[in-house]
Amino acid sequence: MLATYPRDVPTVSERPLPAPAAVWSTPMTTRFRGITTRDGVLLRGDAGWGEFSPFWDYDVAEAAPWLAAAREATDEGWPEPVRDRVPVNVTVPAVGPEQAAAIVAASDGCRTAKVKVAEPGQDVAEEQARLEAVRDALGPEGRIRIDANGAWDLDTALDRLPVLDRAAGGLEYAEQPCADVAELAALRRRTDVPIAADESIRRAADPLAVRRAEAADVVVLKVQPLGGVRACLRLAEAVGLPVVVSSALESSVGIAAGVALAAALPELHHACGLGTVRLLERDTVPDPLVPRGGYLPVTVPEPTAESLAAVAAPPQVHDRWSARLRDVAGVDR
Repeated sequence: MLATYPRDVPTVSERPLPAPAAVWSTPMTTRFRGITTRDGVLLRGDAGWGEFSPFWDYDVAEAAPWLAAAREATDEGWPEPVRDRVPVNVTVPAVGPEQAAAIVAASDGCRTAKVKVAEPGQDVAEEQARLEAVRDALGPEGRIRIDANGAWDLDTALDRLPVLDRAAGGLEYAEQPCADVAELAALRRRTDVPIAADESIRRAADPLAVRRAEAADVVVLKVQPLGGVRACLRLAEAVGLPVVVSSALESSVGIAAGVALAAALPELHHACGLGTVRLLERDTVPDPLVPRGGYLPVTVPEPTAESLAAVAAPPQVHDRWSARLRDVAGVDR
């Protein structure tokens, strides 16, 4: 929970919590951050559909903002957009160079790639090869950003970033290279590669510490972990840095909330990390939110009985999510 944020974190609506409209589960097309199956809950209210899909390593308190985000979607809907489409990057997991190039080629016009690095068991030569393949696949006008998910200490980051910057032909930025805000700030003073903060915002008791420490050039905001679109808009205003809206590996229902945030931001300087539905084998809607020409439309996807049946979770997964939903709803009651 965001303990020291200057505005109250949205709490779960006082309206009665509906039963899950659907519990969904699907294999991933590629192992991503150790995940091979993604699952979650869809809720439906007067304003539309919402998704509640915190990762299983999030405890009840950490999962509460995810439910607040779902209830915002079902009870309030989203703010008015200021743009009708959102540029997105293609996400490249920690795969070999041939597969990395194929993922970029299949991205339907994405000119920015977010490439995972710091994968356990892989060395810098593998990362270089992946980045070089992505660079060649994107062409001279492409942009590449990397995401280390806080896996490096300061010395490792100082050693790796120049190598990976050369392999990419110049990095747009490095996302969360170090876990600690103080190390991020020290790294930013000693490298020419711009630094983006994700976990130091998303999982921090005080997300404004990044701004005070001058630890980042960009902030990455994810709607569910931060409590909803409006909470993210307030946080973006408070931080005062360029924003990249990214996904938490949601289905298209959850991605639509990220698109709503990106569409409502007063300024949007970077492609957003919302083109991740392709990482799911199946989706909760019949027309998945995947990039077309490098953009996602600002739209509200609607599940159907047939699309929900295709991703219906097995009984034990359904029961586990139903229990989790009750537990998390109890936090803010």
